[in-house]
Amino acid sequence: MLEAGDPAPDFRAKADDGRTIALGDYKGKNVVLYFYPKADTTGCTHEAKEFRDAMDDFKKANTVVIGCSGDSAEAQAKFKAKYNLNFPLLADTDFKVLEAYGARRMKSFFGKSFLGIVRTTFWIGPDGVIQKVWYKVTPKGHAAQVLGTIREGSGQPAAQAATNRA
Repeated sequence: MLEAGDPAPDFRAKADDGRTIALGDYKGKNVVLYFYPKADTTGCTHEAKEFRDAMDDFKKANTVVIGCSGDSAEAQAKFKAKYNLNFPLLADTDFKVLEAYGARRMKSFFGKSFLGIVRTTFWIGPDGVIQKVWYKVTPKGHAAQVLGTIREGSGQPAAQAATNRA
């Protein structure tokens, strides 16, 4: 599993608007790359809305947010439009990005094991090195937690990091 200090795996994937996005497009910026199981489900919607609502604060911290799931570009576009999301959503239908970051793993539900997407977030620094990984994410409050960690790591006032407009 990837950890802080590891180089972030480069990727190229189709986004909700049809363009191809690569990690290298954001060199010099912090990148929050978060993986979620399925667009327009309760937890995924809550998490996405929190990131949306904190976007001005992320921008002030020189940070872009990118969401990623195995959903199609069309499903991602509908999800983005329905909730007015203000960041790109990657459609990783071949699971290359998900697997490179270890977000597609065996899960169990009611005693049944299956390969699924585990809610995981990576903070990638401006130099392309992973700064922090959250492997077991709880959607509620997660955007504020990530923002607080980025602000602490960049010397911004931590009190501002507690702001959560969800």
